[in-house]
Parts: sequence; C-alpha cells; structure tokens
Amino acid sequence: MRVLGIIPARGGSKGVPRKNIKMLCGKPLLAYTVDGALAARRLSKVVLSTEDEEIAQIGRDLGIEVPFMRPVELAEDTTPTMPVVLHAVKTLERSGESFDAVCLLQPTNPLRRPADIDACIELMEESGADSVVSVLPVPETYNPMWVYWKASDGSLSLSSGEQEPIVRRQELPRAFYRDGSVYVTRSEVLTEHGNLYGRRIQSYEMDAQYAVNIDTPFDWEKAERMIRELAAK
Repeated sequence: MRVLGIIPARGGSKGVPRKNIKMLCGKPLLAYTVDGALAARRLSKVVLSTEDEEIAQIGRDLGIEVPFMRPVELAEDTTPTMPVVLHAVKTLERSGESFDAVCLLQPTNPLRRPADIDACIELMEESGADSVVSVLPVPETYNPMWVYWKASDGSLSLSSGEQEPIVRRQELPRAFYRDGSVYVTRSEVLTEHGNLYGRRIQSYEMDAQYAVNIDTPFDWEKAERMIRELAAK
C-alpha cells in the first residue's frame, strides 16, 4: 500500500503567532512532525503543504519535500482541512504520482511517534476500514451518558436520549474523542465521500504521554513540560 504523508503548515496562527516554526525546546515545532514522519516505515512519501516561503525553506532544511506551494486562498483561518488535502493529492497526481491512502499529520500534535503512524496504517490495512483516526479516552466526568443538553427554557435532557443517567461510574461505556495526532484515509474515500472518514472508521488509542494538541499559549507550555518529562525518563 502506497501512503502519502501530508504535513499542512500555514504561516498564519492566532493563538500562538507563527507557531509552526516557533522554537519548542530547542527546535521548530514543525521539526517534531517532520522527524516522526520521515522515520515512519509505512509512509511512501511525505510532503509539506504551505503557502509560506519561510516555512517551506525550513521544511527543506529539515529534509522534507516541498514539491508545490499551497495557494494563499487555501491558507486562511477559515480554510477547512479537506481542500488542503485534496490540493496536495491532485497536484501530485498531475505529476504522475498516485497513492492508495493519505496520512494527515498536523504539526500542532508534535509528540506522536513513528510507531503510532505505522500502527494506524497497518490497522487500516488489516481491518479494511475506510479510515483510522487516533483517539484518547473522554474523562468520565464528560462521558456522553452523563452530559446534558440545556434548552432555551433552562431545562436539561441527557445527550444519550435516556431518561435517567447511569448511576455507577463502573457501568459507563468507554467514550473517545479525536486527538488529532494521526488521520489515515483511503484515497477513494477522499474523492467519493469528500471527507477524512468514510463510513467504516477504526480508532487507534494514543498513549496520553505522547498526545498534546497545541492551539493556545497554555497548550504550548504543556507541550514544553511533556517534552522535558519524556527527556528525563
């Protein structure tokens, strides 16, 4: 199976300005994802998608291919992920390169390991799923069986649709949320469904010590602490 790794890194960022190339514990944030992607065994090719020439040059210095520049209209704050992925896939197809699947690796999740990338690809291959997404457990306090919707009149109703909540914590079903570290999707799903998921979605549970998503200065500080803790082990 030929799998294309795509690392999207635009120049703009509101929460942490220029965060994709901001120095995190001695190296650019982007470097963590580039290093992990290049070390993964199951990625056939890895490319950087950016509209920013400074980011592109740093990517080249890190050893990643930058075979095209992303159009600026695909690098706005409100730009969805799918057009960015499809632009990369279609641009490479025009140059004669095709892939069975795409692996999206966002720089804002810097601590994923090469083994996590490979495991997601292998899970999709073995299960026949349309996609595999990395996940983390939802804390019990926020389990959907204990979460309420609030109506305009102030009345509450369980998000599960049940009349009464599960009383015992031990009886709660495990719930998960996408942590954003790895998305692997079959190429035909991208074009036929227009999303990263398709209908048959498998999950890969991340080890929490390697999972952080940087959107705010607080997240940045958390990532620094996690990197220092991992280095001390």
